[in-house]
Amino acid sequence: MTTKTKGMAELFKEVINRGLCTLCGACIGDCPYTVFYRGKIRMIDFCNREEGHCYEYCPRTPTVLDDISRMIFGIPYCDEELGTVREIMMARTTDKKIRSRGQYGGTVTTLLSLALSQGLIDKAVLSRNSSEKQPEGMVAGSVDQLMECAGSNYMAYPALETLNRIPSDSKDKLGIVVTPCQAIALAKMRTSPPSRRVEISNVRIVLGLFCTWALDYCRFHGFLKERLDIPKIRKFDIPPPPANRFDVYIGKEVRSFSLDEVRKYRMPTCAYCLDMTAEFADISVGAVEGVEGWNTVIVRTERGASLLEMAIQKRVLETDKLPDRILAHLKEASMIKKTRGLKEIIRQTGDENNLLYLVMRDELRDRFLAWNAPEGGTH
Repeated sequence: MTTKTKGMAELFKEVINRGLCTLCGACIGDCPYTVFYRGKIRMIDFCNREEGHCYEYCPRTPTVLDDISRMIFGIPYCDEELGTVREIMMARTTDKKIRSRGQYGGTVTTLLSLALSQGLIDKAVLSRNSSEKQPEGMVAGSVDQLMECAGSNYMAYPALETLNRIPSDSKDKLGIVVTPCQAIALAKMRTSPPSRRVEISNVRIVLGLFCTWALDYCRFHGFLKERLDIPKIRKFDIPPPPANRFDVYIGKEVRSFSLDEVRKYRMPTCAYCLDMTAEFADISVGAVEGVEGWNTVIVRTERGASLLEMAIQKRVLETDKLPDRILAHLKEASMIKKTRGLKEIIRQTGDENNLLYLVMRDELRDRFLAWNAPEGGTH
C-alpha cells in the first residue's frame, strides 16, 4: 500500500498542532525551517514544499506496518505480543565499571562498546544528560564517551536530530539507541532512503529501549525544580512492577515519587502508541520485572543476533533464561499497550477504520481490540 507524502504545512496541521508529535527528531537537524525549542518542534520560517521527508518519516503520519516489517524482517507485521522475535533472554554486563553506571544490567553500553572495539561501528548516536538533566544528543566515538551516556532519562528528546546533523558525506558506520517511535521513523527512512542526509545504510545497528511512555521535559523539569537541586541529580530510575515509583538519585540519597504523580507529565502522544518493546530494532532492551541488575533482551534481526553472540563469546555479557512467569507478564504488558493504544486512537477518531497514523490489516486490529488480560494478571 502506498500513502501520499505531504509537506511541512501538513505535518504541523496533522501532527504537531494536534499534540501527536513524539519528538523523535526525524523532521529536524537538516531542515532550515524547523528547530527543537523548549520541548517542542517549532517552525521558524514557512516552507511551501508540497512533499518532504519531514512528513514522510514522521512516526505519526501514515505508517504502513506491513511495509515497515517487510523492510526490516522480510515478512508482514506479525500478531505476536512482542513483535518479530528470534530469541529472548536475560543479560547483564561483566564489566564492573559499566555495571556501576549503566541502567539495570548495562547491556546497551556493553553492546555498543563491543561494536566500537570490533570495528562494527565507528560511532554511536545516543543521549546524555546536560547539567540541568535535559537529554541532549551526542555522537560517541569512544568508550569514555559512551559512559557519559549510560543510564536512562525517561524524558522525550529528538534523538534523530543528532543523526540528521551528521554530514551527508560521512562514511562512519553508526550504531544508534532509540525508543519505539524513533525506531519506526528509522524504519521509514529505510523504506525510502533520504538523498541529502547521511546514508541510512550507514546505520549498522539499532538498539531499542522498552518504553511505556516518555515525560514532557519542560513540564517534568518544572516539577523537579520545585523539589530538588537539579544539578546534583545523579540518575533516574523506574523500578519494574509492582514498585510503582520514580526514583531520583542525589549522591547516595534516593528520593522517590509515586508513578501516579509522575505520569501527569507524560507526553500526550504516548496514549496513541502500540509499541512497548521497540519492535523495529535489531535488539530491544528493557528491565527484568522483579530481578535487579539484569536486562531483558529481545533479539530481532540477524545483525542483532550476530552482535549478541559475539558479546557472549567474548564474555562481555552473561546471559540466562528469562523465567516463564516474567516472559508472560512482559507479553501481557505489551498487549495491554497495543489494546489501549488502539482504543485511544478510535476514541479520538470515532471510527475503527480510521486509525490516525496506523495502517494495519483488519484482522490485526480486531485481534488487538478483542484481547483481554488473563485473570490474575498483574499489569
